[in-house]
Amino acid sequence: MLPFTLRLVDGTPVSDQILAAVRKAMLTGQLKAGDEFPSVRALSQELRISPTTAHKVVLALKDGGYLASRPGIGMVVTAPVLPGLDEKLDQLAPACRELLKEAADLHLNFDQVIDALKRAGGSDLDLIRSTRPKP
Repeated sequence: MLPFTLRLVDGTPVSDQILAAVRKAMLTGQLKAGDEFPSVRALSQELRISPTTAHKVVLALKDGGYLASRPGIGMVVTAPVLPGLDEKLDQLAPACRELLKEAADLHLNFDQVIDALKRAGGSDLDLIRSTRPKP
């Protein structure tokens, strides 16, 4: 079983989708420093992707400092550098684009979209408000 969640969609390279899912899992604490990471073989079998694509993903994560090779263990998650605002916003970008496309299809304006977010957010909005930087 993979230590991160992923729903593959058409239109975006599979390797990019996996990289984004792994980074998100690290940002949210689903993957922590020291956790074992699946081997290339396990990734390719679990996701039903080519070993070449799985290898590309593991190399990119290793080159990016997200994974390290440990003798006798395999790949493990390293302590990622805390993400900056840009990286956090990059994680939201696909969902934002999808929301904006849907809003345009429904002929909603910006204020209506904000109202919809407030209605849908409920108590989750309180979580966001509590993480706001203090002025």
